Amino acid sequence: MLLRLFLLFTVVQFTELVILLWITEKTSFPFTVGLVLLTGLIGAALARYEGLRCIRQIQERLRRGEVPAGSLLDGLIILVAGALLIAPGLLTDITGFLLLLPAVRRSIKHYATERIRSRIHVASPFSASYAGAERAEADRIIDVRIVDPEPRDK
Repeated sequence: MLLRLFLLFTVVQFTELVILLWITEKTSFPFTVGLVLLTGLIGAALARYEGLRCIRQIQERLRRGEVPAGSLLDGLIILVAGALLIAPGLLTDITGFLLLLPAVRRSIKHYATERIRSRIHVASPFSASYAGAERAEADRIIDVRIVDPEPRDK
């Protein structure tokens, strides 16, 4: 995991730097700076808009008594998109803009949900895969209610 993070933060940033230098060479320094600032401003505005929309969805679902799991995951993806859009560079900006698209977020949520479900294993004493099935008879749970024989007057 540490190696992946190291590669992510070094290789991506190095690639971003090379692309920005190439754009500067083909155009001009002020154009490149303007491009980075413009994509950052537009991205921040879009991330704010999508984030506020997501917050409204979460509040609406909570008002209806529903669990806003999908909306919370949307919010996390929008947060990552905002962070990518603030970082200078074109690859991170493109990735950030893509993450703000609802269709892209839907596919990422589907992938993440399936991946999480595949890693969760639910077992109960009634299933064949229960690890303690042979001990189930010895590990019974007894429901107990304690009754105070002497009522307390206060």
